[in-house]
Amino acid sequence: MSFASIFPSIKRFRLLIILALITALVTVACNPSNYQTKAAQVPQMIVAVLGEPSTFNPALNESAYSVFGPLYDSLINENPLTNELEPGLAESWQVLDNGQRVVITLKKGLKWSDGKPMTADDIVFSYNDIYLNPKIPTPTKDSLRINERGDTPKVRKIDELKVEFTVPEPFAPFLRWVGGITILPAHALKESVNTTDSSGNPKFLTMWTTGTDPKEIIGNGPYVMETYIPSQRVIFRRNPYYWRKDAQGNPQPYIERLIFQIIESTDNQLISFRSGQLDNLEVPPEGFSLLKREEKRAKFKIYNGGPDTGTTFISFNLNQAKNSKGQPFVDPIKSRWFNKKEFRQAVAYAIDRETMKTNAFRGLGELQNSFVYVKSPYFLPPEKGLKVYNYDPEKAKKLLLQAGFKYNGQNQLVDEDGNRVRFTLLTNAERKVRGDMAAQIRQDLAKIGIQVDLQILSFNAYLEKLKVTQDWDCYLGGFAGGGVEPHSASNIWRINGASHAFNLGPQPGDPPMTGWVVSDWEKEIDRLYIKGAQEIDENKRKEIYYEYQRIASEQLPFIHLVERLDLQAVRDRFQGIKYTALGGPFWNLYELKIAEDN
Repeated sequence: MSFASIFPSIKRFRLLIILALITALVTVACNPSNYQTKAAQVPQMIVAVLGEPSTFNPALNESAYSVFGPLYDSLINENPLTNELEPGLAESWQVLDNGQRVVITLKKGLKWSDGKPMTADDIVFSYNDIYLNPKIPTPTKDSLRINERGDTPKVRKIDELKVEFTVPEPFAPFLRWVGGITILPAHALKESVNTTDSSGNPKFLTMWTTGTDPKEIIGNGPYVMETYIPSQRVIFRRNPYYWRKDAQGNPQPYIERLIFQIIESTDNQLISFRSGQLDNLEVPPEGFSLLKREEKRAKFKIYNGGPDTGTTFISFNLNQAKNSKGQPFVDPIKSRWFNKKEFRQAVAYAIDRETMKTNAFRGLGELQNSFVYVKSPYFLPPEKGLKVYNYDPEKAKKLLLQAGFKYNGQNQLVDEDGNRVRFTLLTNAERKVRGDMAAQIRQDLAKIGIQVDLQILSFNAYLEKLKVTQDWDCYLGGFAGGGVEPHSASNIWRINGASHAFNLGPQPGDPPMTGWVVSDWEKEIDRLYIKGAQEIDENKRKEIYYEYQRIASEQLPFIHLVERLDLQAVRDRFQGIKYTALGGPFWNLYELKIAEDN
């Protein structure tokens, strides 16, 4: 999950939230229970998170575990009850010239958390100097490319409160994207963008690391960071300059402090919740039946939002390039296997997802067949051409034989040169269900003669292998939900996207690579993503995204598995919860209160 998901963000369309609310006095002791003292008078919230943040710089973040949700507001928010756009930092907006020009007007009197005024200059700086800067490798840039030329919005200041965005041609997600991107403070960061280090890179790339004093991080959201203790917690306090007030003029949010408790195991999170140290839990499959029995006695409620909007899969490393030392990212022998469509399809047919759903997910999941959320209007049903890979090991073997593989005397799969087919499956340790899934995949593929070795790492070490060294064969992972809008995955599907993990190309600031090869089907998906963003007619947009899904389900850069049900356990201490499947229980956190009799 992402900390950014705790608060409304139109970039995500849903909030994968784990929040807990208590009345407690903050101390620096390691045990969360030490926060809960009878002397406490300050309303607080304790949040369990599975991993540490990798950066305090939102423009550079690619981790699922971050601190940015409480620190920043969007210009425009999407209300998960109505799906309508609502003002955030923006007071209003105008869409002009057939959608190719948007004028956004900021609220008057906005301030950064250090008390400095927030103006149109900050918006222009954030776009032109950071997100659209070719020297800064921010994944946000991928979602702002308009066409095959890579054109991006033009941004200019009209006055202190007004900014104009223009695009050269229609761009369907335009308003949602420009309204949802995090705005950063020019007065704090501009100098770092304009100066370079000894390697010629902007100093911005090393600004606001996790070694920075948390109090130096400047935001515009409801909270500011106060303390960060690695491997333990992040503590926030209410931003005294936050703009929201209730009808009586009282400042919001009402909750004075937030504590993000870092508990790097779903098992340990479950223990902490049951012992009363947490008031909210993303319910893991293995904990549901136990918690359901305790629901009334322990005074909490489990909400079921249906299938999560995220996606869980395995993906092979299709990158045929060499690193800066001239070494291939992937063993060339393995690379030949991975880059055969038939090999990937065979693996998909060999995985028994129904058994995975029953065993690893305790039945609390749904089989997944597409990157697009099943409730999205852009989801391609199987009857319209989405290829589905139900368990069929005999079909898997047939595909492998047709692709030139064969079986030796020990019934082991070998390639045409006699090399044993063996690879390493990488996943992260924090979620118990991932380990269970990986173990089953190893067993299932052994039945068709493939040996799978498991490598289970902490999330940040796992991310380092995927994004930096790129020395991995196959990984089991997932992406947080993008809601109903397919364009939210543009940084994954666009060829030059920062999260195009299965064939990650050269990125700004990274060491050079040579011999990077892009397949024709990748180019076609890239073209369709551009076309889908440019098409205004909704029916035509559907057909475009349908076609991309037909290609993706045939080529299988991602082999979809099972997606969990979105189950959230919330203690009976909150007033004002308006649970929605896309927003979760705490999308309106700023107006929640603590029940006095709890």
